[in-house]
Amino acid sequence: MTRAKVFGIGLNKTGTISLHEALEVLGYRSLHWGGPAVRKLVEGNAEAGRPLLAGIDDHDAYSDILALSERFDVLDEQYPGSRFVLTTRPVEHWVESRRKHVQRNRERAARGEYAGDFLEIEPDAWRAEFAAHHERVAAYFEGRHDLLVLQIAAGDGWERLCPFLGAPVPDQPFPHRHRADPRRR
Repeated sequence: MTRAKVFGIGLNKTGTISLHEALEVLGYRSLHWGGPAVRKLVEGNAEAGRPLLAGIDDHDAYSDILALSERFDVLDEQYPGSRFVLTTRPVEHWVESRRKHVQRNRERAARGEYAGDFLEIEPDAWRAEFAAHHERVAAYFEGRHDLLVLQIAAGDGWERLCPFLGAPVPDQPFPHRHRADPRRR
């Protein structure tokens, strides 16, 4: 029997790596981010009318792939029975985390170690993106039971994720990657 796909549809910097690692602990073959090649593949699939996961469908969980997160409605149609996890956090914490991420990208670019285009700090645009994404997800999944909103930074973990997925709670702490030092908050 093939297990249902799990899609992490939270924006970057919302606990997506922690979700990815938690899914791996639960036995999922999880793909996190994947870089520009995965983004281009998904976008090409969308433009050609192919299933969005064509070429990466050997996984059963996906996170931090914006080209998928933005198309959660298409994923829902193409992969019936899937489960969706919206990782989230307070918007101002998210904006600050993104700002730090862009600053690191700028430093890496100056050293010739980064060739991407995530180099602009745009807090107002980011807030608008965050609000629009959350509103769209909430409206689409209203009254349904296949969406879990997970606030990993606030302490959500196995006790919410495992029942949602019908999985037993592992005998290990929930992964918390890239958690900011609370003394810096």
